[in-house]
Amino acid sequence: MEDNAASGLHEQQLRRRRVKRMKSSIIAGMVVWILITSIGMVTLLVRLAHLENRLDKLAESIISVEQVVENQKEKSAGSPEENAEFSDAVSGNTAADKENILEEGEKQKVYLTFDDGPSENTEKILDILKEKNVKATFFVIGQEDDASKALYQRIVAEGHTLGMHSFSHKYNVIYESLEAFSEDVAHLQSYLAEVTGITPNIMRFPGGSSNQVSNTDMSEFIRFLNEKGITYYDWNVASGDATSQAYTPDELVQNVMNDVGRYKTSIVLMHDASTKSSTVDALVPMIEQLQASGAELLPIDENTALIQQIPADSVE
Repeated sequence: MEDNAASGLHEQQLRRRRVKRMKSSIIAGMVVWILITSIGMVTLLVRLAHLENRLDKLAESIISVEQVVENQKEKSAGSPEENAEFSDAVSGNTAADKENILEEGEKQKVYLTFDDGPSENTEKILDILKEKNVKATFFVIGQEDDASKALYQRIVAEGHTLGMHSFSHKYNVIYESLEAFSEDVAHLQSYLAEVTGITPNIMRFPGGSSNQVSNTDMSEFIRFLNEKGITYYDWNVASGDATSQAYTPDELVQNVMNDVGRYKTSIVLMHDASTKSSTVDALVPMIEQLQASGAELLPIDENTALIQQIPADSVE
């Protein structure tokens, strides 16, 4: 009898152990499955973010290429008078462009502007500008690392103009809606004020005010900036450093010099992102040639003539 009882107890213990091992195996399997699934989801999210970033950069390149192509078409067709008006197709501001045509004996004002910084190239550009005693304008994006904060502060401390270019620089986010745009602008403006002590009141739209990327009518964003007292500036001279074509530094200089001679006021589009080393290499000869031509190099301020693809006063 005792043997039977002992045997039954032993069987129960073995059964409990088997059940316990089965439970442990199931739990371990579930943990492994959850871990693998989590890793897979994180990997997919990282890849998605990388893809969105590449799409944004591609969109910007496409915009710039379209603008350059339009410029080149106008330059290569017709008489010198027609060529002088090539930017009408780009700016959509024909009357203002015609008023801006350089007449003999007039003084040229040139505004060198840099988008998409700060980066390590911003520091190099600031060094060159300091050496050449030239002031410029930087339309910056939101970077929260210590090196970028120091560059924002240096831009202001050395007498350059600090402007906004959007915090995220993600077209699909910024231009999704007026709410998204206003939040981005407010975020960048308050951040720059906190870092530098200066509240910027000028902006450049990513892709320009007449970009073809935004799914929202650009007039909504322009109306918002008008109401907030924020002035936006486009450009009428493009160096070409945002296009997919790999221009040499000499070609970038030539692109600028070819067009600057047309205008009383030239706002030159360049970029100081980390990939724009050719722009850095082009800057010294560009400044020297502009100065040799008698042009006055200035930072954008309240006295700068408006260069806008869509005039702000055309939006009520």
